[in-house]
Amino acid sequence: MAGQEVYVIGGANSAGQAALHLARFAARVSLLVRGQLLAAGMSDYLITQLEATSNVDVRLGTRVVDGRGETGLEALTLEDVRTGRREEVAATAVFVLIGAEPRTDWLRGTVELDDRGFVLTGGDVPPPAWPLPRTPLPFETSLPGAFAAGDVRYGSVKRVAGAVGEGSVTVGSVHQYLAEQLRTLHRR
Repeated sequence: MAGQEVYVIGGANSAGQAALHLARFAARVSLLVRGQLLAAGMSDYLITQLEATSNVDVRLGTRVVDGRGETGLEALTLEDVRTGRREEVAATAVFVLIGAEPRTDWLRGTVELDDRGFVLTGGDVPPPAWPLPRTPLPFETSLPGAFAAGDVRYGSVKRVAGAVGEGSVTVGSVHQYLAEQLRTLHRR
């Protein structure tokens, strides 16, 4: 990122820390925050450091709505969340640090979750919660035929590349599950 224009999306401590780290190398770091106040999710000491770092811009009330480039990221389209006004900015990289709090309350009672709300899959599904004689497939939840991948899953690495990899492996489990269902139908 040396000498580049980079963007960090997020308004909490991890995003602030990433922006400060990147500012040591990048020409300019823009911290994009959907909310209207950094203090809503970030520690005062980080806000003070960000304000004192000359090559860091903090853009409140801003979200990314598009990106473009031929062989890599070249530009982002940013939108003001209050006015809807959009602008395109040059960008070499974007880092997304929007937290890892699962929003799975709607799944409680349907699939097994850990105490923080992350979905249990595969070997992490407790045996009493698993209804079939076979073991759960990779990324299969406690509900046979329902799968979870990415940040919502217990034990995931909370990285985009990890989520993509998990999703591609899950496709194999889905195929295996569907083949099992087809065999069961043919035996009837």
